[in-house]
Amino acid sequence: MTRLKARIVDLIGAVGPIPVNEYMALCLFDPADGYYTTREPFGAAGDFVTAPEISQMFGELVAVWLYQAWQAAGRPMPVTIAEIGPGRGTLMKDMLRAFSRLDPALTAGASFAMIETSPRLTDIQRQTLSGQSVRLDWHETIDTLPKAPLLIVGNELFDAVPIRQFVRAGAGWRERMVGLDEADALRFFAGAGSIDPSLLPDDAADAPEGSVVEVAPARSALMAAIAERIAGQGGAGLFIDYGHLRPGVGDTLQALRKHDHDNVLANPGEADLTAHVDFAALAATVRAHGLDVQMTTQGDFLLGMGLIERAGQLGAKADEQARQAISDAVERLAGPDAMGGLFKVLKIQPKTSAS
Repeated sequence: MTRLKARIVDLIGAVGPIPVNEYMALCLFDPADGYYTTREPFGAAGDFVTAPEISQMFGELVAVWLYQAWQAAGRPMPVTIAEIGPGRGTLMKDMLRAFSRLDPALTAGASFAMIETSPRLTDIQRQTLSGQSVRLDWHETIDTLPKAPLLIVGNELFDAVPIRQFVRAGAGWRERMVGLDEADALRFFAGAGSIDPSLLPDDAADAPEGSVVEVAPARSALMAAIAERIAGQGGAGLFIDYGHLRPGVGDTLQALRKHDHDNVLANPGEADLTAHVDFAALAATVRAHGLDVQMTTQGDFLLGMGLIERAGQLGAKADEQARQAISDAVERLAGPDAMGGLFKVLKIQPKTSAS
């Protein structure tokens, strides 16, 4: 039993079952034993590999999109270019290299920001980005960013924001809780709390007993803060995550450990807990702030931004082994049966700008 699991068992024994979002928050962000506060999750030695770790092309094409959004906004200066939830800093490093080639005046005049809550990951990011000639600051929230137009990117950000789950029980829906069985082992229960029927997806009425629906008020609150900032100060946002473009019934909560799926309740603090992102809900939040929203798949986005052309440029200077690695990266990033179909992209810009 992990140390955090023992603490969660003790907590539930004292206060009773806890909702899924509270369990997820403890597993991921507990200061002493949380997954993101204590472990190195990224890369081959971790539990999963993110797109920036697969190829430099990902970060370069994200930078191109942000640069085009800056141009569409009239090239405002000063401007803040930020990444929220920046992992090891690989994406920002690749973006900075691309920006310096696209427009040295932008890198010289813009301020760059990393929005990170983990002190451990902040230290890793500082190492990754050491030696950069740009102005680069770290923030725990977007609230402390400079008051200026904001170009912000988040890759695999919202999947780790805790969700609430509700399970079909009879004619109604009850909040899914984590409690203890007769042997004091963690298990899921249907609690007493219910859900506003207006929050249920359209197909919920026909869902069978035991079905699960997910809502994510914490995700909506985070997106609302970002959208409010862009609506008030100007800028654009790009968010890439795995999930679905339309809401529906289904349990998407999963645990990843050592590049394989794990039982969600088995190893708190030692496995990454994620859930698919409801992009329709995020888009509705953005539109409520008067902004334009476009949604697409990661594959269509990267191909549209010139992934094949960039791969050809890199391959022209490479040996056969390196060319094969580039080709494999293209398939992994954009292939419909790989990340290209599973991952979705949310683009945010003011209605007056070109998308």
